[in-house]
Amino acid sequence: MNKENLDADQLAVINKYSNTVYRLAYSLVKNPYDAEDIHQEVFVRYISKQPSFENAEHEKAWFLRVTINQCKNLWRSAWKQRVVKSLDYDFEEEEALEANEEWIIHVVKQLPVKYRVVIHLFYYEDLSIEEMAQVLKEKSSTVRTQLTRARKKLRELLKEDVDVS
Repeated sequence: MNKENLDADQLAVINKYSNTVYRLAYSLVKNPYDAEDIHQEVFVRYISKQPSFENAEHEKAWFLRVTINQCKNLWRSAWKQRVVKSLDYDFEEEEALEANEEWIIHVVKQLPVKYRVVIHLFYYEDLSIEEMAQVLKEKSSTVRTQLTRARKKLRELLKEDVDVS
């Protein structure tokens, strides 16, 4: 978002609600990086949609609702649902989490390409089996089998990697 492209009213509204949006996002997601992403997304939506408000309460309610919805979208994302579902972010654990993510990515890269693709589409792009079948131009049963085999192979690789360490 380039401040030079914003008019004075938009900039005043952003300045007015910036702290409120960030604090709400941070209190809900408990991660400063996710809170910053949500903060930015809320104001990108504000600039792109240019909503009109009936009054100050409606304006504030809009920002709060959009912030909450963005938090919900984050929680529904494939990554949060399947990979970090039960993790609570803690500043002291941040480096360990990043190292763990890098390790998992390293192990996934060891999979054959056809398995890497289905893992990526399912867990990172949050596609259903049917959507993956359309993208890959395969039958749903083929994609389901590839995903099952990819998970099994990934489990084996992760176990081997842990046993070696």
